[in-house]
Amino acid sequence: MPLVAPRHWPLPDTHNIRDLGGYRRLTGGMTQWRRILRGEALHPLTADSMTELVGHDLSLVIDLRGPHETTVTPHPFVGHAQVQYRNVVLFDALAPIALAQQPFDMGRRYCDALDRCGEQFGDVFRAIANARPGIVLFHCTAGKDRTGVVAAMLLALAGVSREDIVEDYALTASAEGLIDQLRLRALAAGSKPEHVERMLASDAVTMETFLAYLDGTHGGIVPYLEKIGLGQSEQQMLIDRLCA
Repeated sequence: MPLVAPRHWPLPDTHNIRDLGGYRRLTGGMTQWRRILRGEALHPLTADSMTELVGHDLSLVIDLRGPHETTVTPHPFVGHAQVQYRNVVLFDALAPIALAQQPFDMGRRYCDALDRCGEQFGDVFRAIANARPGIVLFHCTAGKDRTGVVAAMLLALAGVSREDIVEDYALTASAEGLIDQLRLRALAAGSKPEHVERMLASDAVTMETFLAYLDGTHGGIVPYLEKIGLGQSEQQMLIDRLCA
C-alpha cells in the first residue's frame, strides 16, 4: 500500500517509533496519520527529540513496561509540563530479557495476555480514548510484543484487514539497530542464543496466532472489549481517535 507519510518517525535516537496512520479500513476510509504512535523505550531520547515530539502535539505517553524496566531506565516524560505520562504494566512476562531466559511460544504468550490482562488492556484503551487532543504514543522496551498486541487490537477495532495488521507487526524486524542492542543485552545476561533469536523475531505467524485466538476464543475485538468493560461509546472514541 502506498504511504502518504513515513511510517517510521525519523528520530535519530530511536529505531522503532511508528505511526498507525495510512491503513485502509474495510468499512471505508483510512486510519489517520499523527494520531497514535507505537514505539520502543524512550529513555534514549535527547532534548531535541523530545522537543520535536512535543512540537507535533504529543499529549500522552503510555509506558507498558514493568518496574524492573522503569527503575533501570527512568522515563524522560515523567513530570513533563505538557505531556501526560501513564505507566500501565502490561503482562510483565513479555519483557524481552525475561522472554529470552527460557523456551517459549511467543504466540501463546500473546494469547495468555488476552486471558490474563483484561483490566490492564482496559486501562490502556481508556487512557487513549480519553486523552486530550494530540498524539498518543504507547510503548514498551522493544516496541514489539506488549506494544504489538495493543497496536493489533486498535487496528482490528478500526477495521483494518488482518493482512495489514500482521504486516504492521512484522515491521519491527526492520529496526536493526534496536534488535542488535537487545540481542547483545540478552546474550550478556546469559540467555541461550536460540532463545534470544526466538524472542527477537516478529514472525507473521505469531500475530496470526494472536488474531485467530482473539476471534476464536473471545469472539473478536468488539466482544473482547465489551467483556473487559469498554462499551460502545468508549469503543467509538477509540475509533474516532485513530480514524476521524
